[in-house]
Amino acid sequence: MNNIESSVYKINTANGTGTGFYSRENDIIITNYHVVAGCHTVSVKGKDKNRYLTQVLYVNPGKDIAFLRADSLPKPVDTVLLDHSTVSQTRDKVIVLGYPYGMPFTVTEGIVSNPRQSIGGSYFIQTDAAINPGNSGGPVINEKGELMGIVTSKFSDADNMGFAIPLETLKEELRVVNDLTNVFTLGCSNCGGLIEEKSDYCPNCGTNIDEKLFEEIELSDFSLKVEAAISKLDINPVLARSGRERWYFHQGSAEIRMFVYDNNYLFATSPLNDLPRKNLAEVYEYILTADTEPHRLSISDNQIYLSYRIHISDLYSDHTNEILENLAHLAIKADALDNTFVTKFGAEMTHYSK
Repeated sequence: MNNIESSVYKINTANGTGTGFYSRENDIIITNYHVVAGCHTVSVKGKDKNRYLTQVLYVNPGKDIAFLRADSLPKPVDTVLLDHSTVSQTRDKVIVLGYPYGMPFTVTEGIVSNPRQSIGGSYFIQTDAAINPGNSGGPVINEKGELMGIVTSKFSDADNMGFAIPLETLKEELRVVNDLTNVFTLGCSNCGGLIEEKSDYCPNCGTNIDEKLFEEIELSDFSLKVEAAISKLDINPVLARSGRERWYFHQGSAEIRMFVYDNNYLFATSPLNDLPRKNLAEVYEYILTADTEPHRLSISDNQIYLSYRIHISDLYSDHTNEILENLAHLAIKADALDNTFVTKFGAEMTHYSK
């Protein structure tokens, strides 16, 4: 089980986060369509905390399935098993792997409540295993590591009712993998035909197609400004996106977080170090007297932070360029300061650090 975990990834987009898993047989990452909807490029993050630029190759909104490819991703040796003949049965034990609510990797267990629950004309595996937002796209496996299904949804007003797309549905979609190119491709939910060019109908069967399915969601002007600051660090902003108007990334060893606070402020912060057990007086004096302007050192929950806060309206003032520089410099300064606290005061890096 521990080896399989390395093939399950957190998927980060400008709209939110989800889960995906690597298929060695097909050299793709499998997830839900709704996890990557409106995106042609996303990032995936494994347990090593590294993020990898990932292309959305194929989506089938009707089946809620998407295939991704990350060329630079180190290929895991042990993966979820897709090539097997085990059939889900009522009361079978199942295990859900994923990143609920964008949290670190999590494992939950349950049983199959109904292996063929009919919803909206399609069959799903119903389970009582804990499933939450962020689990979407993750694998549901048995104790042998065999894939039973892909997490797709839960009833928000009911407990212990989660649903997974059955393996047989996924296998039907996997037949197209060898026909895919490096172009974003839409699968017709009616005939299964592959559509590479934007169209309002399927060239194969004539079914009406919503052209918006081919389009990437446009970022707000506010998001573009923040990403301009991230670009100053020679970081592709796609690699930093962690949900709507939320960016997490590493500058060297330091984790950097940028997000909207209280609907009015852009907050940038970095958890530098855990407070040391010794030399606290010296640490406090340094935090109070060190010249880090316009950034600010502080302590919260026994950790040392470097932070910067501005009112969102200031991004649209004459100080825009200065603010973007300050955001970028916070990341550079954080990468230096966490080492300073280690060497001068014996502090340790936080578990967020690389």
